[in-house]
Amino acid sequence: MLRQVFSKIAQTLVVLFIVSVASFSLLKLAPGDPVQILLGSEYSPEAHASIMHELGLDRPVAQQYLTWAANFMTGDWGTSYIARVDIFTYAFVEALPVTLTLAACALALAIVIGVPLGVLSAVRKDTVWDIGVASWALTVTAFPSFFLGILLIWVFAVKFGLFPVMGFVAPWDDMLKGIHHMILPAMTLSTYFVGMIVRLTRATLIEVMEQPYIAAARARGEPEWRIIWVHGVRNIAMPLATMLGLQLGALLQGAVLTETVFNLPGIGQMITSAVLGREYVVVQAGVMMTATLFILVNLLVDLSYPFLDPRLRARS
Repeated sequence: MLRQVFSKIAQTLVVLFIVSVASFSLLKLAPGDPVQILLGSEYSPEAHASIMHELGLDRPVAQQYLTWAANFMTGDWGTSYIARVDIFTYAFVEALPVTLTLAACALALAIVIGVPLGVLSAVRKDTVWDIGVASWALTVTAFPSFFLGILLIWVFAVKFGLFPVMGFVAPWDDMLKGIHHMILPAMTLSTYFVGMIVRLTRATLIEVMEQPYIAAARARGEPEWRIIWVHGVRNIAMPLATMLGLQLGALLQGAVLTETVFNLPGIGQMITSAVLGREYVVVQAGVMMTATLFILVNLLVDLSYPFLDPRLRARS
């Protein structure tokens, strides 16, 4: 087990190194001059050269990367030359908790809604309920998050005034107000994943309910609710965890649009603003945080398999 953990951690470090090199190199190829944006339309060549030297942009790309990597690993992520704030504080302390809160609320809402609907669809296979749930799940996965967010704002915030239009309140500061502000963004981001969870739960549970141990449980006279929710649903945990881990990239991608629509000060909005301002150091910090988050979640999913399936513990 320990050998497997160390192997996964080593793979994670290698992937992070490749992501850092690739993203840093590609950002250098992006069009636009950040120094020109910083100085404005009128500047002297001497001022331009001075700022380039101050920011280290006149050095070779390899040297810039090594300097950035050494500083990044020690927590010195640099300073935003537009906002004039420390990038570590801006990205890790301020933006990351907002994105994690949104992602956690969206995933929780998707699981709470998607799993019961998937179970209902599987248990009542080929009925009106099954057709209705399957059709609804297929429909919601086709909705773009930005369109759904605008639609929810128009209906629930503007027309009925039930929820705030935009803004973020930390749930750890004010739980009720924080949840109130997070309902519409979480609904927007979770809708696509609700449809995926419904379809996966239905397909997996139908297969599970045909297994011999389900027939044995019925022969022992166990109640149907226990057969479904204990013997059946427990065995869909592994494919569900795998799907959620692999879809984290799509979740973060959707968070960018959701945060922009609802004006949430998370990683997505930070990266969007940094791209528009050609602040490539801020973009690099956002890319590394999202890549680390994605890789760590998949690492945790891999390490959770022995706990979700006891048969894998002996092999570990």
